[in-house]
Amino acid sequence: MKNIRNFAIIAHVDHGKSTLADRLMAITGTLSGKDLLQEQFLDSNPISRERGITIKLAPVRMMYKSEKGEVRRENYDKNLSPSPKFILNLIDTPGHVDFSYEVVRTLYACEGAVLVVDATKGIQAQTVSHYNVAKSLGLKIIPVINKIDLDSAEIEKTENEIIEAFGFEKNEILRISAKSGIGIEELIKVIIEKVPPPSPSLNDKTQALIFDSKYDEHRGIVIFVRVKSGSIKKGDEIMFLSDKSKALVMDIGYMSPNYSSQKEIKNGEVGYVITNVKDITQAKVGDTMTLSNNPGESLPGYKEQKPFVFLSIYPTSSVDFQNLRKALYSLKLTDASLEITPDYSTIFGSGFRCGFLGLLHSQIVIERLEREYYVDAFTAPPSIVYKVEGKEISSPKDFGPPAGGSKKEIAEPYILGEIYTPVEYLGGVLDLVYSLRGKEGDILYFGSQTRITFEMPMASIVYDFYDRLKSASSGYASFDYEFLEYRESNLDRMDISVNDVIVPELSFIVHKSQTDSFARKIVKTLSESIPKHNFQITVRAQVGGKIIASEKIGAYMKAVTEKLYGGDRTRKDKLLEKQKKGKKKMKSIGRVNVPKEAFMSVLKI
Repeated sequence: MKNIRNFAIIAHVDHGKSTLADRLMAITGTLSGKDLLQEQFLDSNPISRERGITIKLAPVRMMYKSEKGEVRRENYDKNLSPSPKFILNLIDTPGHVDFSYEVVRTLYACEGAVLVVDATKGIQAQTVSHYNVAKSLGLKIIPVINKIDLDSAEIEKTENEIIEAFGFEKNEILRISAKSGIGIEELIKVIIEKVPPPSPSLNDKTQALIFDSKYDEHRGIVIFVRVKSGSIKKGDEIMFLSDKSKALVMDIGYMSPNYSSQKEIKNGEVGYVITNVKDITQAKVGDTMTLSNNPGESLPGYKEQKPFVFLSIYPTSSVDFQNLRKALYSLKLTDASLEITPDYSTIFGSGFRCGFLGLLHSQIVIERLEREYYVDAFTAPPSIVYKVEGKEISSPKDFGPPAGGSKKEIAEPYILGEIYTPVEYLGGVLDLVYSLRGKEGDILYFGSQTRITFEMPMASIVYDFYDRLKSASSGYASFDYEFLEYRESNLDRMDISVNDVIVPELSFIVHKSQTDSFARKIVKTLSESIPKHNFQITVRAQVGGKIIASEKIGAYMKAVTEKLYGGDRTRKDKLLEKQKKGKKKMKSIGRVNVPKEAFMSVLKI
């Protein structure tokens, strides 16, 4: 156990975590042959590679042989051979705020963390967020400046930011290039020297932390664990302590980086467990796995992952419903945080109400539906979870109309946000926060960067907050948040009607201070997105029976009098009157076609 080092790589999105993992695996000989040609090896998802973010974390076991005198020996057993082999268990982590719970559970499985900062971008929001978590867990943190070989790298500036923000000494900060391999050997040596080995078992009862799970089409549900005490063997009956359910261990081993089957994994080790479990939701991230015949206690920190953003997804054609259903439940096998319930719309027919960890999570799932399963679907605008009279609701349709003279008890979720931005963009970023009902907290200056903490309703960040923040800061600001609490709020349900027919999928929960401006934007956008028909269309926004905003879409004009020439004016009037009556009848029986693009345009508001 003295030669084991369990560590994670933490950083902001696109600062080089996955590239660094590739380089570590290459230098330790874990990757070889054609695997070396595949960039971001631990990111098995192509969308993850394209977006420059890690969506699913992945563990890998690497072997590193120390040459005599190459590594200082303070932190490992003096009885080891002069050139011992070290086991380096690396867990690559997601970088985006939507997957922050997975990051926390990953760090709990480690004794150390490599904190990566991009030399071209400096410290950003998730850099600090993940650092604070790692620090609170008592992990040994190794600061690293990455991408030092780029022409745009500002190494000295980034180094000063790290010193000011985190309090590291200058000689503690390593300089590397994961892409070219500069400084990677030195980083490995520092990991071995400074990251402590796992602590010995406090008791003989097995406790294993589940930090991830995935569905493998050949092996079924694969559960990734860090054994905190005891051991797990092939053939053992294990228990999940969150719900006391039991399963049989069919296979066990390490990822190095592919499956390497073993007889057992024991205290301090990171590995995979394959059981006869058929439902991935049983293998909950943060849960404790133990032996059913001698159960241990639950490890601290477990909580159920609750979705915050909800979308209704419908097939563009009713014949595609079964394909959509099959695709969503296939994705559910690989993503335990995805929540799916059947839904029905009087306009769009059968679909599904889906819960996501955040807006990025929803975008990834929708993109996978289209690219991996070839399902053409569209979504109603997103909503979040509110509390009405103490009951949680996730759809505006369940919000109910205004309660007449009686006032409902309505609470909305608030977040504690953190924005990092260069000083010159501070004014524009603060204006954005204030305009979205945000309340500024502290402003901290370090070097040319500032950190703004603030409280804001979650509804304010669901739509285009990221885009507006990037616009206000010319792309330099970064954002992170965590759920704070539910607070009482003055909210109304706004309905959108098309030719006096309310479209439930276009209902919104809006703060009363924003009702007028939001209504005008919605009806204006829809009036520009809905195509003309042979009759006039009226788009209205209303709260209860009160109309807030209205727009009209003119009908196609057919020149019915074009064939007439000469004669009395009354001939033309008769034809025009006949056309008017026909259009009136068409309006009363015709159905307005609201295209997919109209719904998508609403998402941009």
